Amino acid sequence: MNSISPNLNIMIKASEKASKAIIRDFGEIENLQVAKKGPRDFVTKTDKRVEEILIQELTKAKKNFSFLTEESGKIEKNDKDKIWIIDPIDGTTNFLHGIPHFAISIALKIDGEIVSALIQDPIKNEIFFAEKNNGSYFNNHRIRVSNKNNLEDCLFSSNSEGLKSIFPKLNMRNTGCAALDLAYVGSGRLDGYFHNNINLWDIAAGILIVKEAGGNVNDISSFDDENINIRAASSNIYSKMMENLVNF
Repeated sequence: MNSISPNLNIMIKASEKASKAIIRDFGEIENLQVAKKGPRDFVTKTDKRVEEILIQELTKAKKNFSFLTEESGKIEKNDKDKIWIIDPIDGTTNFLHGIPHFAISIALKIDGEIVSALIQDPIKNEIFFAEKNNGSYFNNHRIRVSNKNNLEDCLFSSNSEGLKSIFPKLNMRNTGCAALDLAYVGSGRLDGYFHNNINLWDIAAGILIVKEAGGNVNDISSFDDENINIRAASSNIYSKMMENLVNF
């Protein structure tokens, strides 16, 4: 692989530190499931703690960069056009129920464009990352979107409800983690992902990973940060998927 930029190296180190806190807390979930006081408050604290770690580590390296995060919202600093976009735990419902499918998502947006992206699955020890014009990678190996041509051979994911009744001809999954869904599209595990009314921090990193892996993503510039309709797929089947989503 080509050498990674200093910014991506910062992101990797911050995510690896935050992952240790997630893994430790996830190990406590099973015990909390049987406690009288449920684990929801515990998970909320984990979410906030992980975000604090990420903000602290990223600020150490780039003290003037701004932030857009799930928990804290917008944090504007001197560099307003250089923004870390963070989701500390995408897939908190999975985390809450002891399901090991969730991820840290970090993207760097400079002058309105996402230029670096990282999605880390701490439990499976899988890291997906990408940089503009430098490709997408999974654990340091180059990845590409799938090369399937027929919709019936494809597997799609969305967190929208009532999927099977709306799209009876598509093979569908609802994994509960948008960040990993997009990472999986980039690596060819999934062929497409779509979702309405989703937040930017859920999908920012995944958008770049799909694009740099050779996939297609719709233009989201007309949406606000907390109300995005996302469409992403391998280049071979993107238009076919979109035909099925005309009324969605």
